[in-house]
Amino acid sequence: MPEGDTVWNTARVLERALGGARLTGSDFRVPRLAATDLTGWTVRESASRGKHLLLRLTAPAPVGPGGVTDWTLHSHLRMDGAWRAYAPGERWAARPAHLIRAVLRTAGAVAVGYHLHELALVPTAEEDTLVGHLGPDLLGADWDPAEAVRRLAAHPETPIGEALLDQRNLAGVGNLYKCEVLFLRGISPWTPVGAAPDLAGTVALAQRLLAANRGRWTQSTTGSLHRGRTSYVYGRRAQPCRRCGTAIRKEELGERVTFWCPACQPAPPS
Repeated sequence: MPEGDTVWNTARVLERALGGARLTGSDFRVPRLAATDLTGWTVRESASRGKHLLLRLTAPAPVGPGGVTDWTLHSHLRMDGAWRAYAPGERWAARPAHLIRAVLRTAGAVAVGYHLHELALVPTAEEDTLVGHLGPDLLGADWDPAEAVRRLAAHPETPIGEALLDQRNLAGVGNLYKCEVLFLRGISPWTPVGAAPDLAGTVALAQRLLAANRGRWTQSTTGSLHRGRTSYVYGRRAQPCRRCGTAIRKEELGERVTFWCPACQPAPPS
């Protein structure tokens, strides 16, 4: 599930494969960048901001009317995007070829982006036009739990399950972590933010869970890395709650589904 920790891990993969290297070729398979050629550009760094990937580049000569040399290739993984790094000549086997949206080559590696969303190339100085609306990044240097709580509390009528997914409040939480955090806190996903106890504790737990999964691809909130044991409620509809044995339920909340235990997370008063 491409949530904040997955995107952070992906940024590290691209940093190891491309960081500091000069691009020997590029291929973009989206209309807005179809004619773009980054051959000769240098990859300065790969970074993440919430669920957004930012590959920062330096052009060999000023580009465009402003004489810009520093650029950012922005991509969003959403639910199904991925970047993979290969050795030159290695078979690209991660996904079907028709899903490829970007290819970046260096002398030592090839980075292939599958099913990428919001792919755009902008001057680095204008990154805020793409990510400036985001709240504090749970895995970023700008992480500010007090600011995250302030943003959440500014909309007290919003169900807490929706508020945690709103990247304008805090950047990085996806459906998996939303469900798991609320279970561990004993809060129904339908509880209005204004009625949810200890927002600071909820925010702190979300940050700890994401941070614990940095550097590994298996996302676990239970402490176990064994298949079928990595979550408390997420993806476990109709299975017994690990705490009380009640059947886990799954329903829609806003535009996403949510998993919860009706006994451990009692519904809020009407």
